[in-house]
Amino acid sequence: MERGRLKTGRVLLAAACALLLAQGCSTRPRNPGEIFDVRGRAESQLELGNRHADRGDAETALFLIDDAMRLAVLADDAGLLVRAGLSRSNVLAHLGYADEAEAGRNRALAEALLSGNRELVALSRLHIARAGLFSPNAAGTALSVAEEAARERAHLSNRLHVAFAWSVEGLAEMALGRHARAEAALLQSLAIHERGRYFELAALDWFTIASFRSRSGDFDGARRALETSIEFDRRVENSWGLAAGWRALGDVETRAGNRDAARAAFLRSAGIFLALGNERAAEDALARIDGQPSGNH
Repeated sequence: MERGRLKTGRVLLAAACALLLAQGCSTRPRNPGEIFDVRGRAESQLELGNRHADRGDAETALFLIDDAMRLAVLADDAGLLVRAGLSRSNVLAHLGYADEAEAGRNRALAEALLSGNRELVALSRLHIARAGLFSPNAAGTALSVAEEAARERAHLSNRLHVAFAWSVEGLAEMALGRHARAEAALLQSLAIHERGRYFELAALDWFTIASFRSRSGDFDGARRALETSIEFDRRVENSWGLAAGWRALGDVETRAGNRDAARAAFLRSAGIFLALGNERAAEDALARIDGQPSGNH
């Protein structure tokens, strides 16, 4: 928030009180119309909801984002409605409600088009395109998604939205088997997050890069990327990210044939998941010790 210079502020305040002294400057209540807190509360709830989503707590995230959407409706703010709607769809998709998530993305795009805000339109289309990469026909749509991500990026000014566009392009390139181009796109996203000190998002970028490297058979590179991801998550105390990072590292070590290192990583992951109260994820990590690696790593 922009702050005025202290001396200037005092002079202006004194002048205002002198002019309005007859009207009771010091005791007159503030005009209710001057209080603007609904949008601020909505932004706070949305930010907190997104953070819980990034940390694997989908139920809490959905509760917070629903409240953000309610406040966005009260403020009649198209930008908030679009962004909250897209975040809500991401959480619903994670929880397995694919149809409801798709409907939410389409509503967000309709709201964006109605607002006439080109950035919101681009962001909505990117979310819809990204969802296509997780559909049964992902291989058939990957090329069009990569092209759309590059095209929509030109309409974005918010640096976090630009980073998201790069990550979508990277995922599409990976689906096409173009490993080098996929990593190059994620490194663009990473650069934005690191410059802005968005360390939790930087950790996710490194996690994704590790997946790319592992799929291409570069286990040493995947290991280094996961170790960096873990360091970023440790820095911001993202326990869920740490647990997921150690589990992914166990998968990589398993594929590389390093059973002792894999076992240690899986045990570390399970311990963190248990401390979080997520017994199912802990059991999954332990089951991988004598099984086959799953997931993207």
